Amino acid sequence: MKNRKLGTMEVSAVGMGCMGLSHASGVPTERKEAVNIIRQAFEMGYTFFDTAECYTGINKDGSTSYNEELVGEALRPIRNKVTIATKCGVQHGGNHLILDSRPETIRKSVEGSLKRLGVDCIDLYYQHRIDPKVTAEETAGTMADLIKEGKILHWGISETTEEYLRSAHAVCPVTAVQNRYSMMARWNESLFPALEELGIGLVAFSPMANGFLTGRYDQNSIFEPGIDYRSFMPQFTAEGMEKGKEILELLTSIANSKNAAPAQISLAWMLCRKPWIIPIPGSRKLDRLKENLSAAEIMLTEAEISSIDEKLDRMDFIVFGGSK
Repeated sequence: MKNRKLGTMEVSAVGMGCMGLSHASGVPTERKEAVNIIRQAFEMGYTFFDTAECYTGINKDGSTSYNEELVGEALRPIRNKVTIATKCGVQHGGNHLILDSRPETIRKSVEGSLKRLGVDCIDLYYQHRIDPKVTAEETAGTMADLIKEGKILHWGISETTEEYLRSAHAVCPVTAVQNRYSMMARWNESLFPALEELGIGLVAFSPMANGFLTGRYDQNSIFEPGIDYRSFMPQFTAEGMEKGKEILELLTSIANSKNAAPAQISLAWMLCRKPWIIPIPGSRKLDRLKENLSAAEIMLTEAEISSIDEKLDRMDFIVFGGSK
């Protein structure tokens, strides 16, 4: 498996987003099965695993599924061979996010994450969302203290702006930014010059537009209301499906020429753009995890990427998080 540099860490070129095993993708996967899926992902070649404090779900028996616990149980026996990323600063409050990055909250959260993961130190600890009530400098200062105390090795910011990133980085160097990024969600490309300048990696979440770019869903696809977030994402509506036909046709055409799957092309496109981009797609299916990992073996030339970008620029589609 090809690796990439993320700060001073070396991780698999494609990481595993573990969220969907217990959060936002329907009823959580049964614990034993979820732990096995994560371990099998490691056996395939994944070494970078992403979770968060707020990734929870309600099991069929009414108990709570904590994603961090699944990740911790699966990876504890191979702890020195993997990189674990988790996040703080967000709680789910019904239909909205509760943002809290006060120093005392971050400290409480890191202790909880360490316990659920069953580790002594977190490799990469993200501020999950910017808290408008707390300055970048104060958050960065808290992270710097946690690094000094040995509770975390590196820190990052999810869904950041350039202004916030620069202010935070000046206090405590940021290792990674985790922002939404896919062929259908390119607004964060405006951050690329700053990331390159500062030597910060981009961890791309929802790199396949929450599965839309796999081409495996249509207007008859059913998502569980309330617990599967795809049930309210605009790309899966009748209008979204219609607008998305063109990009799926483009992916299918390229995939056929490369003897690959459309999902792999959507990942290869970003992997071949910058050596510091690491997508973290997730799946509950082992064959899909293997397929995603293999995307790192597909090479697209600069000319091919430019041609794809030109076509994307002319397309009109809607996607969760923004529209074009």
